[in-house]
Amino acid sequence: KNFEDIEKYIQLFYSIPKMAPQDTNNNQNVARTAVEDPVCIDSDFNLPIPPLHGKKYRVNEKGQTVVLGIEGSANKVGVGVLMYDPSNNSYCTLSNPRKTYIPPTGHGFLPKETSWHHQAHIIPLVRAALSEAFPNESNPVISAVAFTKGPGMGGPLRSCAVAARTLSRLWDCPLIGVNHCVAHIEMGRVATQAKNPVVLYVSGGNTQVIAYSDQKYRIFGETIDIAIGNCLDRFARVIGLSNDPSPGYNIEQEAKDPNAKFIELPYVVKGMDVSFSGILSQVQELAKTKLKKGEITKADLCYSLQETLFAMLVEITERAMSHCGQNQVLIVGGVGCNKRLQKMMSDMLEDRRDGKLCAMDHRYCIDNGAMIAQAGIFALQHGITTDMKDSSCTQRFRTDQVKAVWRRVENWKHT
Repeated sequence: KNFEDIEKYIQLFYSIPKMAPQDTNNNQNVARTAVEDPVCIDSDFNLPIPPLHGKKYRVNEKGQTVVLGIEGSANKVGVGVLMYDPSNNSYCTLSNPRKTYIPPTGHGFLPKETSWHHQAHIIPLVRAALSEAFPNESNPVISAVAFTKGPGMGGPLRSCAVAARTLSRLWDCPLIGVNHCVAHIEMGRVATQAKNPVVLYVSGGNTQVIAYSDQKYRIFGETIDIAIGNCLDRFARVIGLSNDPSPGYNIEQEAKDPNAKFIELPYVVKGMDVSFSGILSQVQELAKTKLKKGEITKADLCYSLQETLFAMLVEITERAMSHCGQNQVLIVGGVGCNKRLQKMMSDMLEDRRDGKLCAMDHRYCIDNGAMIAQAGIFALQHGITTDMKDSSCTQRFRTDQVKAVWRRVENWKHT
């Protein structure tokens, strides 16, 4: 039923002139979105070594596997190009451009407007990603196209899925539907070289504490109502903080005020699960009463909200570490960029003596195309692809529904 949409996209791809190759001799003309060195597989690193036989996909003349990933589950649309080089068993991100839909202050992003944004930017992003990844090649060999199958917002997901199907048809290469949450984890493991960490996944749509066992990412604890990112976004709208570059970032900056005072808020941890809706109701009420009267400041509310929410997350993460016998914590998702959250988690790990924090900055914490390509290339190398008839999107797609066949069968050790 999507063939008509695919035909429209094909016409669009051919109607836009190709971007000229970038001048690699003039650094001022090259806008690099991927500057990291390749990550090599070694005997101690828990990354998969691809099977040597049974390849059913194209590689370039050097034997390298190249996957293009498309992410668009929320207000960010990104395209990443990732390569596996068998000569040194390394994964390398070649390009990773993205665009963000920023609604006016006081408003959230709605599915319809976000979909229009993604549709307007996806083709230029694909061209930009390919131009950066292959500045001197007009027809690079693409082994597969990966896209976010879910979870996420329906309209934006579909917009990017149609683009992915189109490219798969144009290039006659496999299509790979990727779980958004698993992509965050795999990108984090590669970027930080974490071996087998407990994962804290915090974003606008998800809040989960995860540990790997027996080829599944098992959820130990999660929010029972709204995600932490959603809580922060809604609070920012109430006190009039800008959405540029993001509400959470602006809350973080307000909370750094040295004169900010802590206000006691509800602390809701239920076993291994957390609840944020009651805390949000409380700070919204404080904003409408005491903030309006000048009895407290925006900095007071931002500081108090951050400290309370992050303390809850650190508590349940530490319990998961103790249960699983792990000494590493990997923080992924957009909220994972927050320096205060990273500091609180790092302090907890220092108290445990042998703990280690694996954290990233905005390049890979925030939704991006490279993370989709990373999960996609793992799946491709182990024979997992998505038929066109099965390439629909879903707004509900839990982390523990995916079988991570690219990882060793390994169980946690209780302590």
